[in-house]
Amino acid sequence: METVVSLDGATAAHGGKAAALGALRRTGLPVPAGFVVPAGVPDHDLPAAVAAGLDDLAGPGAERAAVAVRSSATDEDGPRASAAGQYETVLGVVGPRAVAAAVVACRASATSVRATAYRGATAGTRTGTAAGEGEISAVEVAVLVQRLVDARAAGVLFTDGGHTVVEGSWGLGESVVRGAVDPDRWTVDGGGLRDRRPGSKRTRVDRSPGGTAVRDVPASHRDRLCLDDATVLRVAALGDRAAALLGGPQDVEWAVDDDGAVWLLQARPVTAPLPAGCGRAFGPVPGRIKGQMPAHSDREAVVRGVGASGGRATGPARVVRGPEVFGTVRAGDVLVCRETDPAWTPLFGVVSAVVTETGGLLSHAAIVARELRLPAVLGVPGATDVLRDGGTLAVDGDVGTVTAHPAR
Repeated sequence: METVVSLDGATAAHGGKAAALGALRRTGLPVPAGFVVPAGVPDHDLPAAVAAGLDDLAGPGAERAAVAVRSSATDEDGPRASAAGQYETVLGVVGPRAVAAAVVACRASATSVRATAYRGATAGTRTGTAAGEGEISAVEVAVLVQRLVDARAAGVLFTDGGHTVVEGSWGLGESVVRGAVDPDRWTVDGGGLRDRRPGSKRTRVDRSPGGTAVRDVPASHRDRLCLDDATVLRVAALGDRAAALLGGPQDVEWAVDDDGAVWLLQARPVTAPLPAGCGRAFGPVPGRIKGQMPAHSDREAVVRGVGASGGRATGPARVVRGPEVFGTVRAGDVLVCRETDPAWTPLFGVVSAVVTETGGLLSHAAIVARELRLPAVLGVPGATDVLRDGGTLAVDGDVGTVTAHPAR
């Protein structure tokens, strides 16, 4: 029977995510301990394999240890296509039986609608052929199991040659990667803090007895920076070290625990650069026009957010409040929604641009939009109320503006 592999011994055969984290652990960087369930372990052997892995990881406390279970597929975290958020992640899993079930869920996500749609949309990037041409090789999914970091704050950073953008929020990093909050944002240049901008963090994700739970952030903390300057510089410095070790600009997920220790949870190549105008996002929190724009307004109106994916597009607004109305979206529409959970990314192959109420530059949706060269403006407060369905919108992802044109 093929058995689990310690994260310290992970290689490219175990997928990009596990291989990168294994390399960082071997150099002494702070990566949570874990093990990899190789793709070749059959489902019927998973309970025994997982139990052995948990015993090695947590010893006598294996039955009570909370872990993070994440895919490490052969087509994830590559230099040209990240598959950001397209596979399953299960956090706060406790006990061998639950961990084995989470491994099965991660494997099964390779054939989900969102992963399949993403694979098709990025086929040309991966293979050099046009999207939809030719067959995409079978995907193998190893699964990574690590100790869960109970994060005081967490997020993502992009680092490139001494220039680093850091985004973060309270609690686990799911709030940031899923675009559920307007995160705090900092820039670090040459080891010094250049900019800081507090976000609006109304909710947070934390570990709970059933896995994770979303709860409200107290009003006093919503607009308060989740990291002090010294910690931001520590996070950025670790990102620079990861980039130097792995060779090239990196997209790094990080967490700070209750003791103030910084942990690296993921590192992968940056697949598409940030928009050239994203520095404009470091002004005041994006603003809104009060009240709803009339369906047949005779004036042009502009709302501002964060330019998360460059380019310009014009099309009819399609306000979408949930997956149950995905069928109303037509080719060329401008998708307007509260947030873009990864389950929404199949729409990215249909629409001409994306506008959201929450989310930052480094969310999964923003990364995928940049890979697909889809203009996106995120963090437009009240967008689903302010922008009327069917009205003509001009989206500028370089400067972060959405212009509602008057009806003709």
